[in-house]
Amino acid sequence: MASYDHQSSRRSTVHAKSLARIRMELARTPDAPEGARDCGYELIAPLDPDGYLDAEAWRVRRGECSVRRFWSGTDEEHGRLIHIRDHRWAFSYAPGKDDDEAVWRLDNHRFVEGEYISITEHDGVTRPFRIVRVRPWPAAFG
Repeated sequence: MASYDHQSSRRSTVHAKSLARIRMELARTPDAPEGARDCGYELIAPLDPDGYLDAEAWRVRRGECSVRRFWSGTDEEHGRLIHIRDHRWAFSYAPGKDDDEAVWRLDNHRFVEGEYISITEHDGVTRPFRIVRVRPWPAAFG
Protein backbone atom coordinates (compact mmCIF):
# COMPACT_ATOMS: atom_id res chain seq x y z
CA MET A 1 0.00 0.00 0.00
CA ALA A 2 1.45 3.37 -1.01
CA SER A 3 1.87 5.99 1.67
CA TYR A 4 0.38 9.43 1.17
CA ASP A 5 2.55 12.45 1.91
CA HIS A 6 0.22 15.25 3.04
CA GLN A 7 3.07 17.79 3.22
CA SER A 8 4.21 17.37 -0.38
CA SER A 9 0.60 17.33 -1.56
CA ARG A 10 -0.02 20.62 0.20
CA ARG A 11 3.13 22.16 -1.28
CA SER A 12 2.10 21.24 -4.81
CA THR A 13 -1.34 22.78 -4.21
CA VAL A 14 0.26 26.03 -3.07
CA HIS A 15 2.53 26.14 -6.13
CA ALA A 16 -0.48 25.66 -8.34
CA LYS A 17 -2.38 28.58 -6.79
CA SER A 18 -3.00 31.38 -9.20
CA LEU A 19 -2.58 35.06 -8.66
CA ALA A 20 -5.22 37.72 -9.10
CA ARG A 21 -4.98 41.25 -10.42
CA ILE A 22 -7.04 43.50 -8.17
CA ARG A 23 -7.96 47.12 -8.89
CA MET A 24 -9.09 49.41 -6.09
CA GLU A 25 -10.21 53.01 -6.62
CA LEU A 26 -10.67 55.83 -4.12
CA ALA A 27 -14.17 55.68 -2.64
CA ARG A 28 -16.19 58.69 -1.55
CA THR A 29 -14.35 61.01 0.85
CA PRO A 30 -14.84 64.68 1.84
CA ASP A 31 -12.16 65.62 -0.72
CA ALA A 32 -13.66 63.38 -3.43
CA PRO A 33 -17.44 63.21 -2.87
CA GLU A 34 -17.93 61.02 -5.95
CA GLY A 35 -14.78 58.97 -5.42
CA ALA A 36 -11.96 59.03 -7.98
CA ARG A 37 -11.25 56.49 -10.71
CA ASP A 38 -7.79 57.98 -11.28
CA CYS A 39 -6.65 57.43 -7.67
CA GLY A 40 -6.07 53.96 -6.33
CA TYR A 41 -4.09 50.74 -6.32
CA GLU A 42 -3.59 47.67 -8.45
CA LEU A 43 -2.35 44.54 -6.73
CA ILE A 44 -1.04 41.22 -7.92
CA ALA A 45 -1.82 38.85 -5.04
CA PRO A 46 -2.69 35.20 -4.32
CA LEU A 47 -6.30 34.66 -3.29
CA ASP A 48 -7.91 31.56 -1.87
CA PRO A 49 -11.12 30.24 -3.50
CA ASP A 50 -13.23 32.51 -1.23
CA GLY A 51 -11.36 35.69 -2.24
CA TYR A 52 -9.15 36.14 0.85
CA LEU A 53 -5.40 36.73 0.70
CA ASP A 54 -3.59 33.40 0.92
CA ALA A 55 -0.50 33.84 3.16
CA GLU A 56 0.81 30.35 2.42
CA ALA A 57 0.67 30.93 -1.32
CA TRP A 58 2.21 34.39 -0.81
CA ARG A 59 5.25 32.76 0.82
CA VAL A 60 5.78 30.68 -2.32
CA ARG A 61 5.01 33.46 -4.85
CA ARG A 62 6.01 36.62 -2.95
CA GLY A 63 8.34 37.73 -5.74
CA GLU A 64 5.33 38.07 -8.05
CA CYS A 65 3.13 39.94 -5.55
CA SER A 66 3.18 43.63 -6.31
CA VAL A 67 1.37 46.90 -5.81
CA ARG A 68 1.03 49.90 -8.08
CA ARG A 69 -0.26 53.13 -6.57
CA PHE A 70 -1.70 55.58 -9.09
CA TRP A 71 -2.83 59.03 -8.08
CA SER A 72 -3.90 61.87 -10.34
CA GLY A 73 -1.22 64.55 -10.56
CA THR A 74 1.58 62.40 -9.07
CA ASP A 75 4.01 59.81 -10.34
CA GLU A 76 3.02 56.16 -10.03
CA GLU A 77 4.63 54.19 -7.23
CA HIS A 78 5.56 50.53 -7.65
CA GLY A 79 6.23 48.22 -4.73
CA ARG A 80 5.56 44.89 -3.09
CA LEU A 81 2.74 43.35 -1.12
CA ILE A 82 4.39 42.22 2.11
CA HIS A 83 3.17 39.95 4.87
CA ILE A 84 4.20 40.91 8.39
CA ARG A 85 3.85 38.73 11.45
CA ASP A 86 0.53 38.61 13.31
CA HIS A 87 -1.46 38.30 10.06
CA ARG A 88 -0.66 41.90 9.07
CA TRP A 89 -0.12 43.04 5.49
CA ALA A 90 1.34 46.24 4.01
CA PHE A 91 2.42 47.82 0.75
CA SER A 92 6.15 48.53 0.66
CA TYR A 93 7.79 50.75 -1.94
CA ALA A 94 11.39 50.72 -0.66
CA PRO A 95 13.49 48.71 1.82
CA GLY A 96 12.72 49.50 5.46
CA LYS A 97 9.48 50.33 7.22
CA ASP A 98 9.35 54.12 6.75
CA ASP A 99 7.28 54.04 3.57
CA ASP A 100 5.11 51.01 4.32
CA GLU A 101 1.36 51.55 4.00
CA ALA A 102 -0.48 49.42 6.52
CA VAL A 103 -3.73 47.92 5.37
CA TRP A 104 -6.09 47.47 8.30
CA ARG A 105 -7.19 43.86 8.75
CA LEU A 106 -6.33 42.98 5.16
CA ASP A 107 -6.28 39.31 6.13
CA ASN A 108 -10.02 39.56 6.91
CA HIS A 109 -11.04 41.32 3.68
CA ARG A 110 -12.58 39.47 0.77
CA PHE A 111 -11.35 40.71 -2.56
CA VAL A 112 -14.70 40.80 -4.29
CA GLU A 113 -15.89 43.53 -6.61
CA GLY A 114 -17.93 46.12 -4.70
CA GLU A 115 -16.25 45.55 -1.31
CA TYR A 116 -14.34 48.33 0.50
CA ILE A 117 -10.88 48.42 2.08
CA SER A 118 -9.24 51.14 4.20
CA ILE A 119 -5.59 51.97 3.59
CA THR A 120 -3.42 54.23 5.74
CA GLU A 121 -1.24 56.01 3.21
CA HIS A 122 2.19 57.70 3.42
CA ASP A 123 0.65 60.91 4.74
CA GLY A 124 -0.91 59.05 7.69
CA VAL A 125 -4.47 59.51 6.40
CA THR A 126 -6.69 56.43 6.21
CA ARG A 127 -8.79 56.44 3.06
CA PRO A 128 -11.48 54.05 1.77
CA PHE A 129 -11.03 52.23 -1.52
CA ARG A 130 -13.59 50.23 -3.44
CA ILE A 131 -12.61 47.01 -5.18
CA VAL A 132 -13.68 47.54 -8.78
CA ARG A 133 -12.07 44.57 -10.51
CA VAL A 134 -10.65 41.15 -9.66
CA ARG A 135 -9.28 39.07 -12.54
CA PRO A 136 -6.94 36.10 -12.90
CA TRP A 137 -3.31 37.07 -13.44
CA PRO A 138 -1.69 37.14 -15.94
CA ALA A 139 -4.74 38.18 -17.88
CA ALA A 140 -5.33 41.63 -19.25
CA PHE A 141 -8.17 43.76 -17.98
CA GLY A 142 -10.76 43.91 -20.69
